[in-house]
Amino acid sequence: MAQPLVKKDDDRDDEAEYSPFMGIEKGAVLQEARVFNDPQLDARRCSQVITKLLYLLNQGETFTKTEATEVFFAVTKLFQSKDMGLRRMVYLMIKEISPSADEVIIVTSSLMKDMNSKIDMYRANAIRVLCRITDGTLLAQIERYLKQAIVDKNPIVASAALVSGIHLLQTNPEIVKRWSNEVQESVQSRAAFVQFHALGLLHQIRQNDRLAVSKLVSSLTRGAVRSPLAQCLLIRYTSQVICESGNNTQSGDRPFYDFLESCLRHKSEMVIFEAARAITELNGVTSRELNPAITVLQLFLSSSKPVLRFAAVRTLNKVAMIHPTSVTNCNIDMESLISDQNRSIATLAITTLLKTGNESSVDRLMKQITNFMSDIADEFKIVVVEAIRSLCQKFPLKYRSLMNFLSNILREEGGFEYKKAIVDSIVILIREIPDAKETGLLHLCEFIEDCEFTYLSTQILHFLGIEGPKTSDPSKYIRFIYNRVHLENATVRAGAVSTLAKFGAAVDELKPRIFVLLRRCLFDSDDEVRDRATLYLNTLGGDGSVVETDKAVKDFLFGPFDIPLVNLETGLKNYEPSEEAFDIDSVPKEVKSQPLAEKKASGKKPTGLGAPPSGPPSTADAYQRALSSIPEFANFGNLFKSSAPVELTEAETEYAVNVVKHIFDRHVVFQYNCTNTIPEQLLEHVIVIVDNSEADEFSEAFSKPLKSLPYDSPGQIFVAFEKPEGVPTLGKFSNVLKFIVREVDPTTGEAEDDGVEDEYQLEDLEIVSADYTLKVGVSNFRNAWESMGPDFERVDEYGLGPRESLAEAVNTVINLLGLQPCEGTEVVPPNSRSHTCLLSGVFIGNIKVLVRLSFGLDGPKDVAMKLTVRSEDETVSDAIHEIVASG
Repeated sequence: MAQPLVKKDDDRDDEAEYSPFMGIEKGAVLQEARVFNDPQLDARRCSQVITKLLYLLNQGETFTKTEATEVFFAVTKLFQSKDMGLRRMVYLMIKEISPSADEVIIVTSSLMKDMNSKIDMYRANAIRVLCRITDGTLLAQIERYLKQAIVDKNPIVASAALVSGIHLLQTNPEIVKRWSNEVQESVQSRAAFVQFHALGLLHQIRQNDRLAVSKLVSSLTRGAVRSPLAQCLLIRYTSQVICESGNNTQSGDRPFYDFLESCLRHKSEMVIFEAARAITELNGVTSRELNPAITVLQLFLSSSKPVLRFAAVRTLNKVAMIHPTSVTNCNIDMESLISDQNRSIATLAITTLLKTGNESSVDRLMKQITNFMSDIADEFKIVVVEAIRSLCQKFPLKYRSLMNFLSNILREEGGFEYKKAIVDSIVILIREIPDAKETGLLHLCEFIEDCEFTYLSTQILHFLGIEGPKTSDPSKYIRFIYNRVHLENATVRAGAVSTLAKFGAAVDELKPRIFVLLRRCLFDSDDEVRDRATLYLNTLGGDGSVVETDKAVKDFLFGPFDIPLVNLETGLKNYEPSEEAFDIDSVPKEVKSQPLAEKKASGKKPTGLGAPPSGPPSTADAYQRALSSIPEFANFGNLFKSSAPVELTEAETEYAVNVVKHIFDRHVVFQYNCTNTIPEQLLEHVIVIVDNSEADEFSEAFSKPLKSLPYDSPGQIFVAFEKPEGVPTLGKFSNVLKFIVREVDPTTGEAEDDGVEDEYQLEDLEIVSADYTLKVGVSNFRNAWESMGPDFERVDEYGLGPRESLAEAVNTVINLLGLQPCEGTEVVPPNSRSHTCLLSGVFIGNIKVLVRLSFGLDGPKDVAMKLTVRSEDETVSDAIHEIVASG
């Protein structure tokens, strides 16, 4: 029996909430379940035991097959009780246990009897349980009863049948689709829930027929729907039809929009909000169409109900990202919400104001936000910080007040993610607003004086080493940096030593002072700090040795580190100490994505070279050696790039084929990795016929077929094409797998003598622009950009058209170019209207290339992009622009 619920002392808030189920065990509850077999049933006690069983099931407790069967048969005996409360618990228990097909028969007769009972509660619950546990065979037998229940006068019974239909549509769609007439009749019901469930089921029945959905919406928008819940559903279906039919509002779509606008005058607040939200989310919505929705949402801002205020300000926050001027009229109302007791509402109000405010309102907003920040959690503070960063990018002349605000909150208490968001914002503003550099660097220096996060301290020191020497007075940062050597842990001290050395290498006037400080670091207690100090002194000439050239020093300290750290780590881990020193040139510079073959479910064997070993030698080296061992490919030169395997067949088909594209300077080699998945077949003389009619600039040079392909034994077919030298030639290839099939005796494993010629159509294959670029990162993009120089820089602007989001546009261009994103710029901050992405890599011919992409929203959904390319060859810069222009 459950323990009696005791009242908790209101003054003892620190105690855990009391649970009547605390400490119950499955074994004890199963023993208690024996009460189901008593001749005189105690309905109250039986209900308590079922409650415990349901609690265990919902907590993730599993019952063995035997335990579940025993509980099920014991529960079925409770049908003899006339207690309505107990009967409802029985229904719940049967649904949760989900008996097997042979056990369902035991309870079917009782449920069918209840389904025809005079007690509506029995009928409704019996329908729900029957539809949950029965298969298609029994469902056909009770279909007549279900149709009658859909149009039943009792709304509880009708709703139960409709909800069951929604669930059954996933498993037995053909049966449910035959109920359309009855469901259509229920849509006219006066009961709110019946109309709601009927509309939901009717839409799901017709959802794959766009014309039928359009007709349904057209008929119901004339005023047949009374239920507010059903009206909300109808609004969603209407906006879906408008979206699918395009942005034209001159003909067929206009009545639907008028319906949405008329719902703004509905008596139900729920319907009004749903209509306003739907209008704001329409594609290509104009300011004139937005105004009625904005007006309604503005009224909700002053509502006494927190849920309405929250819904309104959240919707306006989203609208402000695309139509900030349309939300400006609501600013006065939103300013009053900054002091709202609900911190979520206040945060949304502030971030919306920051998006819609003008330059003259910045100072006033900063004063209001200052008092507000101490009252909200870190997760809300991060949202505010990101909004302030966007505001500063929008109004760069206001950088002083905004930077001071960020500096002040940086010194307040807060968690790591919150402090990191502030530091990241200051760093971005320093990079994008030149006038803010010295102010921002001083703020960061002041922060590391009291910073408790090692990661942030080292990142700030690294950034200081890059930007500090470029300021008008670099010496003022030395004190802050050297203090870290005395007052911090070993990791930060080592970072401070590196930063000091960077100042010494970049600013000649500071070298003597830096030498003195570095010599003091030679007596540090940590090995790495001492080693770094020794290394930098030797490099800079501070130990009295011959000084290396200035260029060599700067290359060592500031030069781009173009080897991915992941690849370097792998190479060092696998290096075996020997007389031969570790060769850093042997570390691959390409960032390899995980091959598709490795993403398959475990158990599927790798298909030859399609899944080379993960450790060294690298994937590229493995492909290079494998291709060099084939005489016909020996004179193709060095392999530039090998793609990830591209699947040419669907999963679980008779033959599994994927292809790896190997790019050489004058050739392209297609390596088809084939697997025969039929045990009763042996394939012989296997070849891939490649049609290059859509790739005119390619000419087939060589084909290496496969003599035999037994069951589950991977094999490779190679087809080579010539192409213009050093040119990123594109093309589309169609592929047909041809072979001779010989049947295999499953008992003896021997193949028949005679074979039959057959072929298998494969998916098309494309050579795309990204196949001619290698992903090679740089550790410091700005230094790499400046060292590359503007000699072969090419700049142009492009319109990318309508996009779902700024992030989608960024990812599309990155995938098109096939270059490596740098410094995490591939991630677009939420709610951003502009973004800069930095890419680096190597173009075919081993020519380094750097790309700066500047994105911005031009209108509601249209994205504009400025593309700046620098490379070692002007033809490569032009080629990158041609890729984007044609892509």
